Amino acid sequence: MTATASTIDIKHRVRRRARLALLLRESAARAFRWIAIGFGTLVIVAGAVLTPLPGHVGLPLLVIGLMIVLRYSFQARKTFIRWQKRHPKLVFPIRRLMRREPEVLLVVWQQMLRTEKLVLRRARWRLLKKTRKRVKKYVARKMAKAA
Repeated sequence: MTATASTIDIKHRVRRRARLALLLRESAARAFRWIAIGFGTLVIVAGAVLTPLPGHVGLPLLVIGLMIVLRYSFQARKTFIRWQKRHPKLVFPIRRLMRREPEVLLVVWQQMLRTEKLVLRRARWRLLKKTRKRVKKYVARKMAKAA
């Protein structure tokens, strides 16, 4: 066996190992992606079950599960974007909660106002809106006195 033949044999072995390592890495990444999507789906289902119950645990679970699924699934991302274009008022609060620094209290307040508007059709019956305006006036008066 000559020196060139052994060098060529070594190069083939190195290439074969590199291909095998790449194949294993890709397979592991694909398996992790499927596991993450499955876990995210499980969290979404748990959130959907817990949403109607008292205790406000369901919505955060839904958002966390949705974040996991959207991060690892291209098809889910496409579907979410389609939903966002069709129903922007429904999807916008979820998008606000999915930001890096979510405005949780603002989203909760906005959803409470929307629910109140949906349930109580007459404006004079809506207590949250009146309370917000009263508090806003009170704070403005206090700030004016302090200045």
